[in-house]
Amino acid sequence: MKEKALLAVSFGTSHEDTRQKTIGAVEQALSDAFGGWQVEAAYTSPTIRRILAGRRQAVPSPEEAMEAMAAQGVRRLLVQPTHLICGEEYDKLCKAVWQREGLFERVQMGQPLLYDLEDYKAVAQAVCEALPVEPEEALVLMGHGTPHPMNAVYPALQYVFQSLGMGHVFLGTVEGWPDGPDVVARVQAAGYRKAALAPLMLVAGDHAKNDMAGPEPDSWKSLLEGAGLPVRCILQGLGELEAIQQMYVEHARRALAAWQD
Repeated sequence: MKEKALLAVSFGTSHEDTRQKTIGAVEQALSDAFGGWQVEAAYTSPTIRRILAGRRQAVPSPEEAMEAMAAQGVRRLLVQPTHLICGEEYDKLCKAVWQREGLFERVQMGQPLLYDLEDYKAVAQAVCEALPVEPEEALVLMGHGTPHPMNAVYPALQYVFQSLGMGHVFLGTVEGWPDGPDVVARVQAAGYRKAALAPLMLVAGDHAKNDMAGPEPDSWKSLLEGAGLPVRCILQGLGELEAIQQMYVEHARRALAAWQD
């Protein structure tokens, strides 16, 4: 048992077709980058953990993982979340981590994907490189969204896309603002004739398959088609992109550098 450990913490997903390609890929990138460390994973969602436990795929909560690692002799712990923003889930994780800080000699928290302006620029670049568009085609991205004040990340990221010359990108959220109808109206007003639709989420799970690409009248695909725009759906989570995986690695390295100062 190693005295230094990295805990990769995700919200989680029960969709196996995306889990290993996204969350699993990020965890593997972290494991590769921190080869001399013990690397473990945890999920914050009790519902996801319960579903996976029913499939005999046990994943601990962050609290359970920390307590187990402390009992096994880990003394220094680096926690790297795979969350996208410093929202509600990240706040809960920070609270859980600092409540158990005393189990270790040293604990350090990494930052979520979209933390500062340089992160915004890097994500915008990675997304546009991975998702090229056709002539007269808009790239519509569905983020999760949140009632948390950090929902402001999404309109800020929209501005970054525009400032970098990526005006064909339209970003909205399924549980925040801008919402689907707002995005469709902006695409129409900009004069685009078709749309590529993709999730701005770590995984391409329930939101991507149903709220984004589903057949229901209120799905984003249906809203865009109802506005007269042919739509192609791209069911690819951000975690599948190597550039995004390496951003999480870099965030973990930043946290380690702060630890060593």
